[in-house]
Order: sequence, then structure tokens, then C-alpha cells
Amino acid sequence: MNDNPVRIQGLSKTFYDENRGEVHAVRDVDLTCGRGEIVGLLGANGAGKTTTLRMLSTVLQPSAGKAWVMGHEVREEPEEVRRSLGFYSASTALYPKITPRETLRFFARVNGYPTRKVETRVEELIDAFKLHDFADTRVEKLSSGMKQKVSIARTVAHDPPVLIFDEPTVTLDVLNAIELRQIIARLRDGGKAILFSTHIMSEAEQLCDRIAIIHHGQILATGTLEELRETTGLHYLEDIFVRFARVESPEEAARQNIRAENPEEGTPAAGGSGPGAGWRSDRSAEGRDR
Repeated sequence: MNDNPVRIQGLSKTFYDENRGEVHAVRDVDLTCGRGEIVGLLGANGAGKTTTLRMLSTVLQPSAGKAWVMGHEVREEPEEVRRSLGFYSASTALYPKITPRETLRFFARVNGYPTRKVETRVEELIDAFKLHDFADTRVEKLSSGMKQKVSIARTVAHDPPVLIFDEPTVTLDVLNAIELRQIIARLRDGGKAILFSTHIMSEAEQLCDRIAIIHHGQILATGTLEELRETTGLHYLEDIFVRFARVESPEEAARQNIRAENPEEGTPAAGGSGPGAGWRSDRSAEGRDR
């Protein structure tokens, strides 16, 4: 029996748009995430990352396929799924009129954390996230960085085994983004199964144990960074994504010899007119040529 905390099989989402007609937002996604593992969903805006994660968290109903969180199927046992995971994104909202301490207490209780242990859990989180100086200040008076810490602590208040981070650093400055990545790495080291969606190459390279490249709602490749490098013959993740994004389906990717047999052909750089246009990278031109 598969004991991965997260299992996704053939997950699909189709909806109707007045202008575009039937839209296949997610197509036949297969994915797993193990304990103590960060699996990155790497894709451009509109690739299907958020839709996939919302189906996994029971916010959206799948059109087809199945997904399990800690053995609970998302459509059959949605309440158990929600108790087993925490969901964080850049748009995660906090109640402005209450304090961080009250926020943590509320979310621990509402998500079923044992009542007799709630106060101990709240103090643990205040220590772990260094919230002491503003634990009893109303959220509306906190800086954006402070609110970010409270949002993450809120996500893990009930100590769920599965965590979802949906492009969490997109609105953060560099220092806050680094701190968030450090926190996520510590959660992974504590045994959490973590799904992390991003379109920032350096985040996926630094943080993810495995990377799933998603494009037009389909997973085109999954593996460690080294495995993806071996498959493509390319070094930089930006170039690896562009190589996969040139094909139209996982089947086509499998049929083609992905390995770069003609390196002089090159790949378009991020910001160009190719499929990788608009992608963010922390790699300079000088670093690219090393």
C-alpha cells in the first residue's frame, strides 16, 4: 500500500468560459509527496498550479481523477482532508482586530487541535516563530513581515502532517522571502510533507527535493534537479523548463529525445519571446556563461 501523505492520480479540472469555451485547467495530474519532502510545482502563471492545489485542499471539486491526503480522499472525506493539511499563500488573510496569540488559539481550535493542548501549542509557536515582541498587538498594527510570520504560524497551528505553500513569496521583499524559505525548510526537516508552488527558478533549485514541471495544466516531468539535468543535458533549471515547455504533452516529451544533442541550437532566455518569457531568475548573464 502506498503510504505517501499526498497521492494524486489523474486529477483534472475543466470549466466553461464564455470567451474561450471549455477550458482544461488541469489535465491528468499524477503526483506524490512523501514525509520530510518538499515537492515543487514549477510553472508559469496560469499553468494550473493553484487549481491543482485548490482541488487537493477541497476548495475546488475535481472534474475527474482522485487525490488523497493522509489516506483521505478529497471528495469522499473533505473534512478529514482539511484537518490533515495547512494551506498558505501570499493572499492568506488574517483577522485585523485580534492579536497573533488570539489568531493562533482560534485556528488551532477550529482545526481540531486537542483543547487541553491548545495553550501549550500557542506558546510553542510564539517561540518557534519569534513572535514574543508583538504576540499581544492587534494584527492591523503589524508590519507586512510580522503579518507574514503570523500567517505561516497560523497555517501550522494544528500541527498538520501536510502543508501547501502556493507562491508564498510573490509579494515579499528579499529578506522576508529568505526567512520564509528557511522556515519551510525547517518544517520539512521536522517530517512534514510539503507541496510548494512557484514560478521563481532559484526557489525551486534551493528548496525543493523534487520538482514537477507543469505547463498548460499537465505535468511534463518530475524528478530531482539532478535527474532533470541528466534527462535534458542542461544545467540551469530555467533552460530545463523551456526545453520541456516546447512540447505539447507528456506523451510528446516521452517520444522525443529530450537530451540536448545539438547544444548550438540554444534555448530562449527568460524575458524573451519563447515559452520561458516572463519567468523570474536570480541568475545573471555572467553566471549563465559559467
